[in-house]
Amino acid sequence: MSGLILRLRPHEELLINGALVQNGDRKTNLRVKSDGASILRLKDAMRPEEATTPERRAYYVAQLAVAGQMESSEAAEILSGALTQLMNDYRGRAERTALELATNELEAGRLYSVMRRLRRLIDAPAPAAV
Repeated sequence: MSGLILRLRPHEELLINGALVQNGDRKTNLRVKSDGASILRLKDAMRPEEATTPERRAYYVAQLAVAGQMESSEAAEILSGALTQLMNDYRGRAERTALELATNELEAGRLYSVMRRLRRLIDAPAPAAV
């Protein structure tokens, strides 16, 4: 079977195509079989005031598209420029690899995957000064 498998904790919330959904009292697995469904776990969501660095701003743009609050084409255009700029800012091999993978995900139209790649950069130590 194919599709996205979501493992939800009790009472975990997520957006599916703009609709807020909450899990019940037990853990559950949910399989999303439709391609192109916009799904965002609220635990992965960033508030606008948290988008204070280039990595965070790019993450927030991807999040807006995943949540259906921005057109994917508009987000892709913004993210393309942001990822290019970030590639110029980072010198470390791991960071550049993550950005290359994020760019590949963007080109494939997988914005949630772009978010996941950017989250790794956000959670990592700041880049060395250039």
